Amino acid sequence: MQSRVSELFGIEYPIIAGGMVWCSGWRLASAVSNAGGLGLIGAGSMTAEVLQEHIAKCKAATDKPFGVNVPLMKPNSAEIMEVIAQEHVPVVFTSAGSPKKWTSWLHERGIKVAHVVSSSTFARKCEEAGVDAVVAEGFEAGGHNGKEETTTLCLIPAARRATSLPLIAAGGITSGEAILATRVLGAEGVQIGTLFALTQESGAHEAFKRRCLDLNEGDTKLLLRKLSPTRLVKGGFYNAIEAAENRGASSEELLEIIGIGKTKVGIFDGDIENGELEIGQAASLLKGNEIEPVATVIQRLVLEYEQALSALG
Repeated sequence: MQSRVSELFGIEYPIIAGGMVWCSGWRLASAVSNAGGLGLIGAGSMTAEVLQEHIAKCKAATDKPFGVNVPLMKPNSAEIMEVIAQEHVPVVFTSAGSPKKWTSWLHERGIKVAHVVSSSTFARKCEEAGVDAVVAEGFEAGGHNGKEETTTLCLIPAARRATSLPLIAAGGITSGEAILATRVLGAEGVQIGTLFALTQESGAHEAFKRRCLDLNEGDTKLLLRKLSPTRLVKGGFYNAIEAAENRGASSEELLEIIGIGKTKVGIFDGDIENGELEIGQAASLLKGNEIEPVATVIQRLVLEYEQALSALG
């Protein structure tokens, strides 16, 4: 399973946990790193002070490499970057913005940079910006997605043609067989969100995890295309957004419905009816699963990968 991605980050397996809001705290990040992958702290839902606390706790819980995911659209991204530099975090994954903005600054401080993209065009721009690796995320993924709505199966080979950088696949990956499939298409590692969001170490509320482990095929859908395309679980919040969009609601009206902190209400507080629930399409493949520890999940992924590879001869 070794690749340029595992060599770049100094990890045993090229398996990276998504930096998900309200899920990816220090417990999840350290657990993934301790199990041989690369854990990411999701700074999208954190103040600079809260992030500093999570980094300190992560350092105390693991001596393995870990990183921080920074959505560049967040208004406090500059403060977040200062904390990352002060704490000597070895890896940063940036998203939702231009890779040019912080890559050189981070490199000057000895920090490796990966950037998340949704198209081969942006994969090419990442290489021009000097990042160390590219994450190509298909629209099966949970949360915010690219406006292109390109699936992982189409995006990975297109991104592979567009860049020579180490390529990480994301979106819809929940098994070792899926990891092998992305390797065949040209990826050298994977970033997994949904599967890790529903583990014991995830910061999400148990009610959210249980709801997501009971989803059927088609129980998530991409909405909010006028703002930022977002994959949501069907329910009360979803219904309100869908009804507004069907009647032609403006961006301003949609923002009013979203309000402030709805993802916290749904994912962290566990109000599955009124909160915003974000999870990937692949959650339906996990229907009926138990809420397992990260170490068990990663061990199974590696075993499934090796068995699938062996079966292909």
